[in-house]
Amino acid sequence: GAFWIMAKMVRRTCAFCSEGAAGSVMYIAKERDIAAHQDCLLFSSGFVESEEYNPENLDIRFDVASVLKELRRGKRLVCNFCRKKGATVGCEERACRRSYHYFCALCDDAAIETDQVKGVYRYLPRCFLTKRCRRFYGGDVCFCVLTVQIDLVRKCKQAGLLDDIFEEMLDTLHLAQEKLMDDNTSETEYEETVMALFDCGLFENILTNIHSGTEEKIQELLENRKRLDHKIELLQDLKEVL
Repeated sequence: GAFWIMAKMVRRTCAFCSEGAAGSVMYIAKERDIAAHQDCLLFSSGFVESEEYNPENLDIRFDVASVLKELRRGKRLVCNFCRKKGATVGCEERACRRSYHYFCALCDDAAIETDQVKGVYRYLPRCFLTKRCRRFYGGDVCFCVLTVQIDLVRKCKQAGLLDDIFEEMLDTLHLAQEKLMDDNTSETEYEETVMALFDCGLFENILTNIHSGTEEKIQELLENRKRLDHKIELLQDLKEVL
């Protein structure tokens, strides 16, 4: 009898994160042959619980059509941690472009916030968590994170590693530039390269600085054009006289 029962059991993996994490509640839609972790559903940015949601009956909690819609959205999103698609968990901060699978967010030390009464399920990555802690707690909670990073860089400098690190960074940036300039780069590689550039923050900061000087540059070019137009007119007049 025991052998017959085991033969009937099937291991299911989550449609969102492709994991079969032990101890995690899994919801299954047999008619569509899909299964998903409860947390993968709750923390997905574009997903809301069914209107029929009843806290007294958690067996029926999610609308299948909404789950399928969220799965389709996830096919366009690459996880910031594992670099695979299906990353439907977005950051609470609008300025943050990071997307994760739920379990990848945990692996990347994201802060998870849950309020079952209000139906709040969200996360903040380390970088924005640090900013928030400084803003709300005067820096006492997360300032240690920055201190550790500064100490690490100083130790690298003392060990004579900074030159090697920056050479490696420059090589990586040159490779990224080559991929972006190459028309034969695959869409996946292009997407991953762009995400990596924005994730490091440096690219976005440089882009912001360049954009901030755009108007000034436009005015400078317009003035140059006026001077050139005036010179052209003078040369044309001189040509007619000669």
